[in-house]
Amino acid sequence: MSDESPPARQARAALPVLLFASTLAVMAGSIITPVLEVIRGDLDVSGTAAGLIITAHGLAIAVTSPIVGRLIDRWGVRGPLAGGLVLYAVAGAAGLFTDGYALLIASRLVFGIGAAAVFSGTTVAMLSLYQGPQRDRVMGWRSTATSVGGVVWPLIGGALGGLSWHAPFGVYLVGVPIALAALLTLPNDRPAPTGKNGGLLPLLRTRPALIGYYALQAAAAVLLYGVVVFLPQRLAQIDIVSPFLVSLYTVAMMAAMSLVGLVYAKLRAAAGYPALLRTAAATWVAAFVLLGLVDQPWLVIVAPVLFGIGQGIAFPALTVLVGEAAPAELRGQATSLSGTANFAGQFFSPLILGPVIGATSITSGFLMAAGLSLLVLLALSGMRDTSRPAPGAEPAAAKDATADSSGGRRA
Repeated sequence: MSDESPPARQARAALPVLLFASTLAVMAGSIITPVLEVIRGDLDVSGTAAGLIITAHGLAIAVTSPIVGRLIDRWGVRGPLAGGLVLYAVAGAAGLFTDGYALLIASRLVFGIGAAAVFSGTTVAMLSLYQGPQRDRVMGWRSTATSVGGVVWPLIGGALGGLSWHAPFGVYLVGVPIALAALLTLPNDRPAPTGKNGGLLPLLRTRPALIGYYALQAAAAVLLYGVVVFLPQRLAQIDIVSPFLVSLYTVAMMAAMSLVGLVYAKLRAAAGYPALLRTAAATWVAAFVLLGLVDQPWLVIVAPVLFGIGQGIAFPALTVLVGEAAPAELRGQATSLSGTANFAGQFFSPLILGPVIGATSITSGFLMAAGLSLLVLLALSGMRDTSRPAPGAEPAAAKDATADSSGGRRA
């Protein structure tokens, strides 16, 4: 007979569901990336218009995440997450039957609402169900699951794309069985309001470190999509044009992120959040300097590996910092702004780096990204370390769990 308490058994049962659901955020665009050029040709639209098929859901996530967060805080995570998964499935699968560009974009915007619920719901559920060192472990595993999804989902999309460009959209229907699993495994509860917290805006005023965390998440997203969008063009400059060889550079980045996720809990036990975030920023600087200055293929591949290491550290660290900075009754709204920061950064990344690259060169764009990374590193130099919780202990209260903002001011 198991000695586990009911909450412990429930947390263990929910973990595979939450990890699988966490891969759906990266699947949102990556599953149809392999057929994007086919869609563009079939619908006879420009490259920019075709790109919106990939990015439109990101804009919808950024806009609707705060509303989703309020629903989670009011009704608990189980209902909004399950509902979001169903909407994700239905709106995503609309591409199976859609032959017009306008309808396809409309379905992608609705799909983004469901994706916002999936992103915020899985994050809040993990922050609520797991505590202390266990929280660090599952957040590291989530980072690994997400990066593995970034490799596996495009392969599935490419294989189905051989049937038709519509076929990959059918994969979104996986959201329905995951929704059922979420209903079966997640607790049906929600934080009891205490009346002591006036809402998200007062929380941001009293905890300005949150604004710094959101800024870091947005910067990380801008940099990530700078690599995703412009690395293939950089590789073409050094005569690496084979799709298989190009894919190896992306796989190297995701593999590095996955491996870091597996050991993240050990890294967290050995170092505080400021040291971890400074390490991540330093790897970003080194990665973009390499992309901007070197031309040897064997050395260029070091860049995405370094960047993947940094992402593997920063993603779980910032997620937990945001979660610990907010009281339980506002965690949904606080976490939802992470979705806004992440997906807004993804959406605007080509708009920020693209004009620089267009006016100068790809290498200049990467060196600008190195400069942005350096600014992040310098900002983090003012972030003070804080005492870490003892093994097995619940993290300290929000004011102790959050370090100073980049300017060194304590909330």
